[in-house]
Amino acid sequence: MGTKKWLAGAAGVFAASLALSACTPTPQASQPGLSQASVATIAWNQAFYSANGVTSFGNATANNNILYMANDAFNYYDKDLNLVPNTSFGTYEKTSDSPLTIKQTLADTATWSDGVPVTPADLILNTFAQSGNFNNYEAKLDDETGDVGGKNTGTKVFFNASSPGFALIKKFPTVEGKTITYEYSKPYVDWDKGLMTTGVPAHVVGKRALGIDDPTQAAQAVSDAFKNKDNAALAKISNVWNSDFNFKTMPADKELLVSNGPYTITDLKAEQYVTLSKNPNYKGSHVPTIDTITVRIIPDAQASVQALQNGEVLATQPQATADILKQMQALPNVTVLNGVGATYEHVDMAQNNKGPFDPAKYGGDADKARKVREAFLYTIPRQKIIDNIIKPLNPDAAIRNSYDVVPGAPNYEQNVAANGMKAKYGEGPSIDKAKALLDEVGVKPTVRFMYASNNTRRQQEFQLIKESAEQAGFTVQDAGNENWGALLSDTSKYDAVLFGWQSTSTGVTGADANYRTKGGNNFYGYSSKTVDGLLDQLQVETDPTKQNELVDKIGAELTKDAFSITIFQFPEPTAVSNRLQNVSSIQLAPTLFWNFWEWKLS
Repeated sequence: MGTKKWLAGAAGVFAASLALSACTPTPQASQPGLSQASVATIAWNQAFYSANGVTSFGNATANNNILYMANDAFNYYDKDLNLVPNTSFGTYEKTSDSPLTIKQTLADTATWSDGVPVTPADLILNTFAQSGNFNNYEAKLDDETGDVGGKNTGTKVFFNASSPGFALIKKFPTVEGKTITYEYSKPYVDWDKGLMTTGVPAHVVGKRALGIDDPTQAAQAVSDAFKNKDNAALAKISNVWNSDFNFKTMPADKELLVSNGPYTITDLKAEQYVTLSKNPNYKGSHVPTIDTITVRIIPDAQASVQALQNGEVLATQPQATADILKQMQALPNVTVLNGVGATYEHVDMAQNNKGPFDPAKYGGDADKARKVREAFLYTIPRQKIIDNIIKPLNPDAAIRNSYDVVPGAPNYEQNVAANGMKAKYGEGPSIDKAKALLDEVGVKPTVRFMYASNNTRRQQEFQLIKESAEQAGFTVQDAGNENWGALLSDTSKYDAVLFGWQSTSTGVTGADANYRTKGGNNFYGYSSKTVDGLLDQLQVETDPTKQNELVDKIGAELTKDAFSITIFQFPEPTAVSNRLQNVSSIQLAPTLFWNFWEWKLS
């Protein structure tokens, strides 16, 4: 997971949509039948596991980097973080402010890799599956597969996703040919940020869920199920949408790999690599010059640098340490792009697992649970983590003291002053304050602490946090796990977790899913009527000054409730072989992949 740099949307706020960011393999040009000149191998630190990147389960950078290269959409971000229309996929416009009405028209060139045209049915599936408006019960997910426990049977419908913007689309849209017109129930400031993904193909979902082989009829049946609120059909559709696109190796049914972008997935080995090859049916404007891109999974930063040195990969963007940066800078014929990334590190605590931070642990005493959370946050050695681990990479690194605003944004200092995090927790740790709180409530909690166990930097952070927290009276158990991302939704496995959120857009409402009651990224049972109300206001507020004020108020409530604590903005060195041209990295996911179609091999 992660978040990026000093971005500012209309309000100077950088509260973007967020995805999880992790913090072997085929060698370069090993694919049969391809010359070295047609293949580029890139190192990444977490393996692909889902071709549906908009579910709560699949929403991770490891998946969405790949899906970005495999799918087109109505817009994308350029190097200056401008949202650029992709007219070869389609056009869009706002036709009314009251009510907010958005018209989208698909281009004739928008085509799935199996030759089937992209149609409004695909957009309807993507929109309504994420809206939450058709769910009629709440399902529990399998941590490893993303499957809904027991499946959706009969008329039980549950789509595993949550989009605050799409939730405002209550009415079925008007469809005329390739044009679809949506009406929102109230204004939504970030409506255009919802057009950056197209989801999975409706005709494939319709075939698998409803047994309809004809692609036109299958897609139409999916659309009709939403239009008619046919829960029996939607139950089957939601099963397929939630589960069928989750896989770590090549699926037996190649229809699950159908995409509409420049590349398609042609090889996939669990925890090793994913290979994308040119889509022969792609008719859009982002035609790549490289025939094949293989993303090789190398969680260990040292190993990824070694692979770059050996010529096995042409680029790597590891979660680096000072030693790793020096090694990259010392490599011949390699350019190192250094800067601050889109990801911020933080610690969250579960409030819904009857553990040390949950009121249920104390007979429903919310105040007591809050004080225990505060005590734990007091022990986080934020400045020591930065001094020991981050400053060697970025000498200017400083504590990030905002939940939603990136350091360097115009309103960052204002937000820091308003939210109270810096004033309360300072550089950390404050062991005496933590001890006093634990003495007051009379507990010595045991905390199961989860992090990416195969990530060197996270291992180092965990040790610093453990040593500090145990000085205050906590017992900290190592719950590190390589599959931490898939386990986030199961708080029975942990009490506190260390990871990064990575921003995917410059919108001001993206963090909604983190803090809203039952929000898609709110895994921890946090619930505040005050925060929910402020988020409602932020969704419709178009004045930048008032947006900032709302973000400040939300931050103050999160600090008061001891929701979480932020630590630092990621340094993001990217090492690129001089053989691979036109590579740069932007301050949003998909970072270095943002202009893959412009890459060239020398």
